[in-house]
Amino acid sequence: MSATNSFAGQTIEAARRALTARFRTSNIDSAELDARILVGAAIGLDLTGMIAAAGRLLTSDQSMRLDDLARRRLAGEPVARLLGHKEFWGLPLKLSAATLVPRPDTETVVELALEILRARPHPEQPWRIADIGTGSGAILLALLSELPEARGFGTDISATALRTARANAINLGLADHAVFIACDYAAALPGPFDLIVSNPPYIRSAEINQLATEVRDHDPHQALDGGTDGLDAYRALVPQAARLLAPGGALVVEVGHGQSGDVQDLMTSAGLTLKTPAKADLAGIHRAVAGLKLPP
Repeated sequence: MSATNSFAGQTIEAARRALTARFRTSNIDSAELDARILVGAAIGLDLTGMIAAAGRLLTSDQSMRLDDLARRRLAGEPVARLLGHKEFWGLPLKLSAATLVPRPDTETVVELALEILRARPHPEQPWRIADIGTGSGAILLALLSELPEARGFGTDISATALRTARANAINLGLADHAVFIACDYAAALPGPFDLIVSNPPYIRSAEINQLATEVRDHDPHQALDGGTDGLDAYRALVPQAARLLAPGGALVVEVGHGQSGDVQDLMTSAGLTLKTPAKADLAGIHRAVAGLKLPP
């Protein structure tokens, strides 16, 4: 697509239709949705506003902004990166170059963690929760939004990611409940914890080049690369987490396709008990694995 002002003189509705057609020609699965979102971003209107103003002509600035967004999307940049934010668990989260784009699959970790906590006596007590490799803070902030008495600690090796997570906590009114710590995995965490969660890097190194452009070229590689077999991060964090859990505490992690059994083995080797089955995501893939630290 040319970098010229190709939407000049078009109405909002005509531009949306034209952009949808371009995206479909380029085999973008969510062509209609992406076009609507990007037109809205370019002109500063939500869906209702776009419908009401469908016959309005784009200004020169608006059409140039839309051209830029369209060019970047056609080059494989995901919509969330273009907008700089993504919704997760119903929460709007800012992104940065150092954070993954939160995905619906990861909500499976939140679901399983909440099921475990809410099955305990006195589920509304002030739980201590740690999120190892917090990134944008997605998992931790989702849990804190559901557990108003809880206290959260998020770690990340990236200072940029931690700034992003802290900004999200502030924007969501959760800053008083969350502390963010720069360290490798759980190295600087002050235990014990009732719950530890993590979405660590789990893609096999040799498979990264096969990922979709949206992920391969735009998500941070250190948040993707799990080593030769995809399990390097689990080998580091599972023993650390097992030591930091309070008696009765739980570790819940996201895993890749076909990794649940291997991660469960690492949990049992670290002294954790598998009383809760792995939880599948909407595609039926075992996505969240939990290990419990039984009281002595």
